[in-house]
Amino acid sequence: MRRAAVLTAGSWGTVFAKVLGDAGARVTLVARDQEIADAINARHVNPRYLANVRLPDLVRATIRPEQALPGADLVVLAVPSHALRACLTDWAPLVGSQAVYVSLMKGIEAGSSRRMSEVIAQTAGVGPERIAVVSGPNLAREIAAEHPAATVIASASASTAHAVQAACWTPYLRPYTNGDVVGCELGGAVKNVIALAAGMLEGMGFGTNSQASLITRGLAETTRLGAALGAEPMTFAGLAGLGDLVATCGSPLSRNRTFGEKLGRGMTLDQVLAQQHQVAEGVRSCRPLLALAERLGVSMPITRQVERVLYEGLPPLEAVKDLMSREPGPEYRTP
Repeated sequence: MRRAAVLTAGSWGTVFAKVLGDAGARVTLVARDQEIADAINARHVNPRYLANVRLPDLVRATIRPEQALPGADLVVLAVPSHALRACLTDWAPLVGSQAVYVSLMKGIEAGSSRRMSEVIAQTAGVGPERIAVVSGPNLAREIAAEHPAATVIASASASTAHAVQAACWTPYLRPYTNGDVVGCELGGAVKNVIALAAGMLEGMGFGTNSQASLITRGLAETTRLGAALGAEPMTFAGLAGLGDLVATCGSPLSRNRTFGEKLGRGMTLDQVLAQQHQVAEGVRSCRPLLALAERLGVSMPITRQVERVLYEGLPPLEAVKDLMSREPGPEYRTP
């Protein structure tokens, strides 16, 4: 795993390219704009997302995927979930037959409710042994600043997980392996929706008890959905579950939490979308997650209320009242 292509040069893609370069891989980062590619090659910085972070000399940039993908051992995908299928349709023919696809994405495909690894398998025509998923409490700016952090590399193939683990192990990022791809991907997708709700609570001025209750019950509905899909329940107590949920719900660096906070202060969905240019995956994932849950008969009341706020115009305070007025029951229940 000595050569990697990272597509594309957003904040997390750029930071992961830095991680791979710091771990010793030769990385080609695919940018959408020539200006960004030129800045990375000339000054070793991404001026749009990480202007104050120097990238390793092993990281180079291009705007042409055909220059990055042939010969790459790792193909790292960091695009919005809704764009993955179309992008990969163009990119997959350029990828070598032994390359491993690495998903940095934490979303669910609209319409199909497929996880990102499923979209990769279907679109690129590769088996699960050539796919790995990165998840966990990985706020891009903190990792870029080399704050100590941990992450999870999930794959159906232990050898693939270990190979990717070795490729991204640095003094500031400690990767663990996990065989539960379903659980790791669901943890990453649902936490974005719960983080929208956490932001709403912050925007409305609610305190720590409210946040802790939301995080815990959000984890409960994530676990219910995961169990219905065959995930390992312990995954949700780990980095890809609780760890990612706490980081995303609690940090002002989280796009989803920031997005929800604006909703909690009274802005409409369209107003926030016009103001916040980076993708908040929870906005797109809540509906396909609900469709998946309904198909499996799983209750996800927080996700449902977030959807109502986003797409039905329900005031966030009314969503809180609806959640609090639900008939109380046991803390632990079957799906």
